[in-house]
Amino acid sequence: MCGIVSYYNPSGVNASSVEASLLALSHRGPDGTGTWFSDDATAALGHARLSIVDLDTGTQPLFNEDKSIVAVVNGELYDDARLRAELEGKGHKFMSQSDSEILIHLYEEYGTDCLKHLRGEFAFVLYDLKRETFFAGRDRFGIKPLHYHLGQGGSLSLASEAKALLAYGIEARWDQYAFLQAATMQYQPQGRTMFEGISQLKPGHYLVAKQGQVQIQRYWDIDFPLEGEEHNAEDLVEQCKEKFEHAVKLRMRSDVPICCHLSGGLDSSAVLGTVSKFKGGPVDAFTVSFEADVYDELDIAKETADHLGAHLHVVNVSGDDIVKNMAKAVFMSEGLAINGHLSAKYMLSKAIHAAGFKVVLGGEGADEALAGYSHLRTDLFKEQDYSQEQLDALFKNNPVTAGVHIAYGDALPMDAVQKELGYIPAFLEAKSAMGARFKSVLSGDIEVDYFSEIMKDTDVSGQLSGRSKVDQSSYLWSKYTLANYILKTLGDGTEMAHSVEGRVPFLDHHFFEFAASVPLNMKIRDEMEKHILREAAKNVLTPTVYKRQKQAFMAPPVSRYTSGRMKEFMRDTIGSHSFKGFSLINQKALLSLLDKTETMTTVEQTAYEPVLMLSLTAALMHEQFNMKV
Repeated sequence: MCGIVSYYNPSGVNASSVEASLLALSHRGPDGTGTWFSDDATAALGHARLSIVDLDTGTQPLFNEDKSIVAVVNGELYDDARLRAELEGKGHKFMSQSDSEILIHLYEEYGTDCLKHLRGEFAFVLYDLKRETFFAGRDRFGIKPLHYHLGQGGSLSLASEAKALLAYGIEARWDQYAFLQAATMQYQPQGRTMFEGISQLKPGHYLVAKQGQVQIQRYWDIDFPLEGEEHNAEDLVEQCKEKFEHAVKLRMRSDVPICCHLSGGLDSSAVLGTVSKFKGGPVDAFTVSFEADVYDELDIAKETADHLGAHLHVVNVSGDDIVKNMAKAVFMSEGLAINGHLSAKYMLSKAIHAAGFKVVLGGEGADEALAGYSHLRTDLFKEQDYSQEQLDALFKNNPVTAGVHIAYGDALPMDAVQKELGYIPAFLEAKSAMGARFKSVLSGDIEVDYFSEIMKDTDVSGQLSGRSKVDQSSYLWSKYTLANYILKTLGDGTEMAHSVEGRVPFLDHHFFEFAASVPLNMKIRDEMEKHILREAAKNVLTPTVYKRQKQAFMAPPVSRYTSGRMKEFMRDTIGSHSFKGFSLINQKALLSLLDKTETMTTVEQTAYEPVLMLSLTAALMHEQFNMKV
C-alpha cells in the first residue's frame, strides 16, 4: 500500500506543493518517495511507498518501455504472474517484479477496459503522454480511497487522502450538504467528502481527464440475482470453500510477514483458519479486548487462537484509551464516527505496526455478500410475516447494535424510499431514527430530503428491481456503510495511519460475485446468518464460533461504560471556543444532551451514542483541520 498524488494545471504545477502533499501522506508510504513531472511542468505524479512486494525494484512512478505512459498505484493487484506471462507473450517488456506494473501494460493492450482484468484492492492514476490524458481508477468496493478536486482553469488534483490536497493548497471548508446527510443517516453521499470541493471517485468507477475536461464512468457493480432465477445448488458449499480459499491464498503473497485480525466472529476466524492451513505454522493474530463484557470477545478469540495454534496479541482498550486516541484517529481517517470503535481500530493497527507487521488480513465484506447483519434478518423476517414478538427478540438479542442497526424510536419521513422500493430497509429505518435524534442538536432544520436523494443516486431499476428485500438492503448498505465507513474510515484510515496494509479476501470480486448469487436460504437458515460460509469453513472453526451469531465490532458506549474522563473530554471539546464557530450544531443543546445521558436507560444510551460521537468527531475535525463553515 502507498500514498499517491497527481496534479494537472495548464499554468504549471508547483513542485514544492507536490512535495508538501507527499509529505502529508508519509504515514502511508514511509519507505521512500518518487515524483515525475512532464517536460512542460503542467502534469505531475507522486508516490509515497510502503514496500511489501518486490522490495528492491518496485519503486514508483512506473513507466512503459518508451516512457510514454507513467503511473502511480496504491494497493495490490493479484493474479499478476498469470497476467504478466500473457502480456509478455504479446511482446510487453517488464522493468520490475512489482504487481503494480501490470497496470501499464494492460492499459497499453486494452485501454480503459484494463480494469476488467484487475483483481484486488487498488486506486491508481495513469498519465498517457501521447494522448495527454489522465486515467484514474478505484477498486470495485472502495477498499482503497481516491480523492479529487476540480479547480479553476481546468486544473485537476488527485490524492489518496484529502489532507494531501489540503497541503497542496486547497482550503479546508465544510461540505454542509455532506455533513447534514451524515446527520440524517450517518453517511455522506457516495462521491463526496466532508471537505467542500474535495470529491471521492466512487467504487467501481474510473475517471478520464484531458485538458481540464473530466468524464467519470462506472465499470462494475454488485449484481444480486433476480428473484425466481434458478440456481444449481449442487456442491455450493464446496464451491464456496474453494473460491474463498483461493481468495485468501492470493492475499498471502508478500515479501514481508503477514498477520490477521481476530474477533469472536465467523469471518475473521475463517480467514485466520485458512491462512493457518496454507502457512503450515503459527500465524500472528491481533484482537481487541474491551472492559465491558457484552462488547468483549477476548475469550472466544483465545479459544479460536488455541484451536488453530495461532500466536494471539491482545490489544486492551479502556475508556481512557478511547479518549486519548480519538483526536488522532479522526485526523488520520478524515471522517465522522458513531462509536469509540474508531479509536479501538486505530489502536489495533498501531499494535500491528509496533509488532513489525505491514500486512493484515481481515474479515470485512462477508456480511455484505452473505447477509450477515441483524438488520438483514429483520428485513427477511418482515417479508416472511414474523410476529412482533419474534422481531422484538431479534432486537433484544443484539444489544450491541440495537438502536444502531435496528431502529429504536421515531424515524424521519422516508416516503421516497417506500415509494421506490415498496418497503423501508431496516438499517435505513435505524439510521433515520438516529437522524430524528440528531435533529435535537442541530442549529436549524434539515431542508433536504436526503433519503430521496440517495434513491436518485441509486440505479433502482437496474440494480434493485426484482431482487429480494434482503439483497436490496445489502446493495444499499454496501454502497454507503461498507464503502464510506467500514472500508474508508474504520479500515484504510486507521490502518494506513500506521503504515499497515489491510487485505480483505471476502471482497475478492470473484468470490463476492459467487456469494451474491447464492440462494437466500443458503445465506440465512434457521434464523442464523451466513449458513454457507459456516459450512464451508466448519473444519477450521471452534464449536463456539460455528454456533454463534454475528456481533458487530462496537466499543462500549461512552455514556454508559467509560470513566468521567471521556465525558470531561467530550464536554471540553464540544464546549470549546473553536466549536462555537461550527454553526451547524447547537453547542448548548449538545451539552445538555450529554448531561441527560446519565439518566437514560441502557437502550437509550446505545441509541444516542451515534449522536454524541458524530458530534464529537465533527468537533475534532473542525479543530484539527481548522475548517471553515
